[in-house]
Amino acid sequence: GSYFITFRLAGTLPAEVLQRFKTEREQLTAHALAAKRPLTWREQEEVFRWYCARVDAYLDEGRGDCFLRQPAVAELVSTALRFFLRQRYELPAWVVMPNHVHAVVHPLPGHTLSAIEHSWKSFTANKANTLLQRTGQTFWQSECFDHLIRDDDDHARCCQYVVNNPVSAQLCERPEGWRWSSTWREA
Repeated sequence: GSYFITFRLAGTLPAEVLQRFKTEREQLTAHALAAKRPLTWREQEEVFRWYCARVDAYLDEGRGDCFLRQPAVAELVSTALRFFLRQRYELPAWVVMPNHVHAVVHPLPGHTLSAIEHSWKSFTANKANTLLQRTGQTFWQSECFDHLIRDDDDHARCCQYVVNNPVSAQLCERPEGWRWSSTWREA
């Protein structure tokens, strides 16, 4: 299958903020249960998307360390994402934001999503910490967010989200204008 994934720098989404978002999500669900009307599958999906939108909006505000804003670090991550392209995975859409990365990835036979993510994160963490003259510090948050893409419409929606994220975050006017993405076109 194909996946929409997000991984972020350590410290960009504090535990208390994440817990607040989770509590808000749980309150929405509890409200429906209190009315003795459990959420339908579609409503559960809407609540999940609402939660994801809250997290993404928080990240897009550029909070925490934004090491990926530094061109050398963003280029390192961009290059790593493409390094095993068509050997271990297909990568129809990706973007390196100032404090997180989004990608739509399709692992090829014999390769797993977790191994691909681990390869990207361990390689780039070591190299980025060297570039930033940091030692013994965590670079990436340990967990990633991943969503199994269900169908062609979901695939198109996820790819659109990824390529438009720099525009939504007001980092550029058009997707092609963000250097660290699958849509960048040199002027």
